[in-house]
Amino acid sequence: MNRQLLLDTIGRVTDRLMNLGGANYEEDKKISQAEAVRTGNVARDAGIEEWDWPQGVGLYGLKMLQDAQGDGRYLDFFENWLRRNLEIGLPSRNVNTTAPFLTLVQIMDQLPEKEEYRQLCRERAEWLMDGLARTKDGGFQHVTTAIGDRNGVILNEGQLWADTLFMAVLFLQKAGRVFSNQAWREEALHQVLVHIKYLFDKNTGLLYHGYSFPRGDNFGGIFWCRGDSWFTLGMTLFLEEATELQPGVRQYLIDTFQAHAEGLRRNQAPSGLFHTILNDPTSYEEVSGSAAIAAGMLRGVRAGFLGEEYRVCAEKAIQAIIDNVAEDGTVQNVSAGTAMGMNPEHYKGIACRPMAYGQALTLIALCEALG
Repeated sequence: MNRQLLLDTIGRVTDRLMNLGGANYEEDKKISQAEAVRTGNVARDAGIEEWDWPQGVGLYGLKMLQDAQGDGRYLDFFENWLRRNLEIGLPSRNVNTTAPFLTLVQIMDQLPEKEEYRQLCRERAEWLMDGLARTKDGGFQHVTTAIGDRNGVILNEGQLWADTLFMAVLFLQKAGRVFSNQAWREEALHQVLVHIKYLFDKNTGLLYHGYSFPRGDNFGGIFWCRGDSWFTLGMTLFLEEATELQPGVRQYLIDTFQAHAEGLRRNQAPSGLFHTILNDPTSYEEVSGSAAIAAGMLRGVRAGFLGEEYRVCAEKAIQAIIDNVAEDGTVQNVSAGTAMGMNPEHYKGIACRPMAYGQALTLIALCEALG
């Protein structure tokens, strides 16, 4: 990879991420929940200023870039972002609003109000353990923020989503180490195993978007690109942190990761990107999921989980991702927030728009490409 091209692109994407602005919440009040689900156009998800999952992934991308640069250059940005949201008041507790805590739990001791932040992280971890609704087998029910009401929730009763692994489980695992709470780390492992049990498809190596216990099925049976990408990148982060795993359990997770990576490699589009429905070449190619997949593959190669052929796969994806970055640093062809769907048309109908997570996942992929 051209190192200077990577650095230049990182600079533009970072600047755009930090200046995405906020959202017009009045817009959300004008659309029905059905319309929001159909298109993914939810104002809350746009910009960098809200406390929800798109912004949480955005912060994490900046955190990983800061780690790669070996300094604290974004700490002021993080502190200002946190104080602004705390002054407004945090939204409802749910899986998606847990995403910003993954960054907070790792930087809190470097910030002026660290005791306040430590208490917030502790309370959120305790809520995941004791307050979040559970499915059968004790899985984290994928509760989300209500449309048009940041203080409300959508329960998604009895549903497991692949998204949960990145939005909540990684935080619980990390908090378990920071606060020396082994029970939290054990529960994070339990959640990974439950989600693999119900979402992993042994015939393709791919993960279904979700599972419904009331229905007893995987909804539309869709292998959704960004959903699978949360697993690709998330498992490398989880395994890196999970130093205490028994050898048999660790190998099981690595085996699953390898099978999943091969399933992805078989479905890579000629351009280097991945389709929003991974095994449906008539669905559009999607950049945010492709970026997280590329990042996860590169991390897998570096960790020794994957062979060099996956580096080739990832670098092909990264070149295509760079081609989708506009001059002003906007990452293009990023699908909006995607609710659970019952057919391919649902996923094909999700609009593409600039999103904090699209910027952040691209940053993570480019940083991994730098090595």
